[in-house]
Amino acid sequence: MNALFWLLNELITLYFWAVILAAVFSNLIAFNILDTRNRLVWTISDFLFRVTEPALRPIRSFMPNFGGIDISPIILIVLLQALRILLGEIQIALWHAGLY
Repeated sequence: MNALFWLLNELITLYFWAVILAAVFSNLIAFNILDTRNRLVWTISDFLFRVTEPALRPIRSFMPNFGGIDISPIILIVLLQALRILLGEIQIALWHAGLY
């Protein structure tokens, strides 16, 4: 059971870093620091977009327009941290109940 909680925590951590990298790449591309004509940059950017966009799209649909500022990655990071805390609380509750 401990391995399952560890695996879920690690997956959340990896997704957390993917969201951060996607936001950084998006800003670097928007300010023309990175060139998407470079095949490696395009591949990394496309991968990060495909991984994070399914979680960011619903958040963006509920957010008001802030004039070009996208805070959906921040909200997703907060939700991921809340999920990590909830997972820890479930693990502790199972341990105290003797089911662990």
